[in-house]
Amino acid sequence: MDALANNRCTRPLQQPCRNVSRLSPLPLQTSYGRGMAIDFTLSPELEELRLRVRKFINDVVKPGEIELDKVRDEDRAEYINLLIDMRRQARDIGLWLPHMPSEWGGMGLGHVQLAMVQAEAAKASYGPWVLNCQAPDEGNMHTLLHWGTPEQKAKYLKPLCDGTAMSCFAMTEPEVAGSDPTLIRTHAVQDGDEWVANGHKWFISNARRAKFAILVCRTEDNPDLPQAANTAFIVDIPSDGWNRVREVETMHGATGHSEIVIEDLRIPAANMLGGRGQGHLLGQYRLGPARLAHCMRWISQAETALDMMVERSLARYSHGSVLAEKQGIQWMIADSTMELYQAKLMVLHAAHLIDKGADFKSEVSMAKHFVANMLGRVIDRSIQVHGALGYSTDTPLAHMYQHARWARFADGADEIHQMRIAQRTIGAYRDHGSTRTATGNLPI
Repeated sequence: MDALANNRCTRPLQQPCRNVSRLSPLPLQTSYGRGMAIDFTLSPELEELRLRVRKFINDVVKPGEIELDKVRDEDRAEYINLLIDMRRQARDIGLWLPHMPSEWGGMGLGHVQLAMVQAEAAKASYGPWVLNCQAPDEGNMHTLLHWGTPEQKAKYLKPLCDGTAMSCFAMTEPEVAGSDPTLIRTHAVQDGDEWVANGHKWFISNARRAKFAILVCRTEDNPDLPQAANTAFIVDIPSDGWNRVREVETMHGATGHSEIVIEDLRIPAANMLGGRGQGHLLGQYRLGPARLAHCMRWISQAETALDMMVERSLARYSHGSVLAEKQGIQWMIADSTMELYQAKLMVLHAAHLIDKGADFKSEVSMAKHFVANMLGRVIDRSIQVHGALGYSTDTPLAHMYQHARWARFADGADEIHQMRIAQRTIGAYRDHGSTRTATGNLPI
């Protein structure tokens, strides 16, 4: 899925909060006068923050995950206590809500800075959750901050920021292509001060834990534009008519993704999020930065897989030498290294565009497609270098590979992004006689 090719949301993206006393903006300078400088060097304050996040993940979250595994199926109360305690420690040392402004209890980081934090946090499975910057809540926080009324923010955004509630985003349906939200069949009709919704949703991540959902419904029968047919509503969970019928079993198990049947669900008119017919714009506004946040976490996973690949190649001896000395293994390491380098640069550039308020749709789309595919390739190579060990569950690689496969269709299938990228490239050539503006519009 992607934003409209010829229609842009006129509301500016949330700008990063700059009044955080202990942080300074990440230098990312571009000047096209006598020369050009692009500087990804961290300021001393942000380098200290990055190392603080890394230390917290290594010293608190990773050991905490080992304890969680011990009590997961035996002592639910202790399991919850361990999770809550890790979150408490994150708040106590100022590593809470890195993506939210300070007035909401966050760290006020821009997207470039957030890339650094997310990449460190995702080195542990629970890292983003402990810092309260996990999907889908992260995207829903941005959405509520931008589109919500003061009353909606008080009731729904504040509990998310406080870590006392979780949420979900209900858009995908089994009967129609998830990559084309103009086909949504779940519909809502107005009945006085309420809307009555009926429909069918599935793969709604986090629905079984959510206190509320952002539900996208069709409310307009004959809009001037197909993209103006949908409206978003906030739905309290539980509510009569919101029926979670099962957890959809996936490659990585039967947890996390729900199928929902909606039958005569009555929603207060005050729970409309954004304007009538604005559901598509709201969804695309949400998905842009959310896609990039996924990329940040995927980079972390790929880097972990590459580290494991190199470690294995140095330790495993076969046919007269360690694997690291064999050309076939070196090529796998080299290809993974180059692809990870490309991924990091793409994410940093796209994040920079978001931070400065520029049009970022194309760059985020290209980053999402490339990073999702890079993730699968790097993990696959790491499994290959590990041999049977990598195929087993004695290392995290098999589990990582199961999770990685969804990246190529989540938040827009590969083919949809390729279609949009091609359309923008063709359009750039038609408009300018050159494809340069479609390839990052960089001064090279």
